[in-house]
Amino acid sequence: MSVAFLILGFVLLVIGGEFLVRSSVALSFKLNISKIVIGMTVVSFATSAPELLVSLQAALKGSPAIAINNVVGSNIANIGLVLGITAIVGAIAIDKSFYKLTWPVMMLFSIALYYFLWNDNQLIAIEGAVLFIGLIIFIVYLIRSQKSSDDIEDVDDALAVVSNFKIIIWLIIGATALYFGSEWLVKGATQIATSLGVSEAVIGVTMIAIGTSVPELAASVIAAAKKEKAISLGNLIGSNIFNIGSVLGLTSMVKIIPVTEPLILSRDIFWMLIFAVSVLILGLLPKQHEIGKVKGFGLVLIYGVFIFLAFKG
Repeated sequence: MSVAFLILGFVLLVIGGEFLVRSSVALSFKLNISKIVIGMTVVSFATSAPELLVSLQAALKGSPAIAINNVVGSNIANIGLVLGITAIVGAIAIDKSFYKLTWPVMMLFSIALYYFLWNDNQLIAIEGAVLFIGLIIFIVYLIRSQKSSDDIEDVDDALAVVSNFKIIIWLIIGATALYFGSEWLVKGATQIATSLGVSEAVIGVTMIAIGTSVPELAASVIAAAKKEKAISLGNLIGSNIFNIGSVLGLTSMVKIIPVTEPLILSRDIFWMLIFAVSVLILGLLPKQHEIGKVKGFGLVLIYGVFIFLAFKG
């Protein structure tokens, strides 16, 4: 049953995430919110919903290691797995804003998270509030610096004409699927961890992290396969920032998240920092300002090593 819960949790998170994004964007159009704001805030928050609900469920049910490692593992998966596979399907260009803004901000959030956890082996409400407020400041700066003529490809214009009834149905489907998906994913993962004799932290940083990154992976690969502009590197890096600022920030404001697994600080979070730095290095290597098939394969290979070492350890 634990495997069934895990698989059902994965499936429901994908379904719930998709319907939540659709309904949120459609509702934003109804409220006359600009396309730029929708693309930078509504879509980003909606796609972080699986991580948020899984972390909240884990923290409230007494599995803080899953709550922390879900985010750490998801940030690793976004770069090693999602970016890597997408780059293999179609090359991803790196724009100037990556070097000037999104990468430095991601590193700042990542180092801040490490310091908060290392300082007292827990993430308390005040620290969570600092992360969340930092995220809000980042969003406001992004919106103000964005030109009105810039195209936001995350936002589907067709959602502007969706009926109110359909929006409500989508919201109900999305919320229900995310709730049960997150609950069953955590339940299945904790049972599997117990049966395999591995820690919840290992399951959180691997299986659950991959599960909550599935929507981004599916969307990226489909876009690349259709020869459309795949999900940009900036969006993936932005997702990592949202995961730390909103998911852990909000979760710790609801319930203090203690560090119950020493490997979170001595191993897992360093892997997150290694993957973050590797993107910058790859962007500076030939072919510069682009991540193609070879670099993408390298990221996936390193991610495979990370998964192997996580289970072996």
